[in-house]
Amino acid sequence: MTQNSYHYGVMARAIDVIDAADAPLSLDTLAGQMDMSPAHFQRLFSQWVGVSPKRYQQYLALGHAKTLLRDRFTTLATAGAVGLSGPGRLHDMFLTWEAMSPGDFAKGGAGLTIYSGWFDSPFGPTLVMGTDKGICGAAFAGTMGDAAAVQDLQSRWPNATFIENPAHLTSWVQTAFALSETATPLHLIGAPFQIKVWEALLQVPTGTVTTYSEIATAIGSPKAVRAVGTAVGRNPVSWLIPCHRALRKSGELGGYHWGLNRKRAMLAWETARHDAATAP
Repeated sequence: MTQNSYHYGVMARAIDVIDAADAPLSLDTLAGQMDMSPAHFQRLFSQWVGVSPKRYQQYLALGHAKTLLRDRFTTLATAGAVGLSGPGRLHDMFLTWEAMSPGDFAKGGAGLTIYSGWFDSPFGPTLVMGTDKGICGAAFAGTMGDAAAVQDLQSRWPNATFIENPAHLTSWVQTAFALSETATPLHLIGAPFQIKVWEALLQVPTGTVTTYSEIATAIGSPKAVRAVGTAVGRNPVSWLIPCHRALRKSGELGGYHWGLNRKRAMLAWETARHDAATAP
């Protein structure tokens, strides 16, 4: 097990413990549940998240999404100018992507070889799938279990050939979850409307959020909010296509295919790291 894998595992467990608690937990309590000394746990957690466990629990609070929407809402019309390629960006990922043609998508992945593998991530065990062109799927198994996660992704491209081969994906996964500035290629496999929604999500910078209605407007279909919500929910590449940054206009989290706890953890983790990196 690599050091990163160990850290991911410990922090994933810590997030689950924090999220399941009815009230904020003390440093001693958290460290004890991780079988670590308080000093070691505090140092490791702060290194990985960017803030202390106490501060992270504030980011994870239920009201954090509404605060983000009030203070960090990004208009997608201008996001491209200030987002993924913006100066001073420390935690956004460089992504390159291309989409499967509508005709090929209609074939259900026929003639396509998709490789898969399980990896440690900041949010627990992650199933990653990819073609020769890039990552096409990422699923978090914590909510539904390993077998269901496999079935969920495979059912999206029922006629593809699936081969378990983690080595084919390892370098892409490492750059993706290390938040590296090395490009991570994506191969978007979806219907044309879904692709438009996913491309809009890719313009939402780390540390900010958008709304389903804003996405609908950005893709030229302002009345298609419900359809946008469905397309967001069908995003096959969790985390890399940041559907967790899409909220309801009320500031409520809305749905999340891999569980609302996971969505809250992602938003809290991203904004904690972003704020720590940009603090004076």
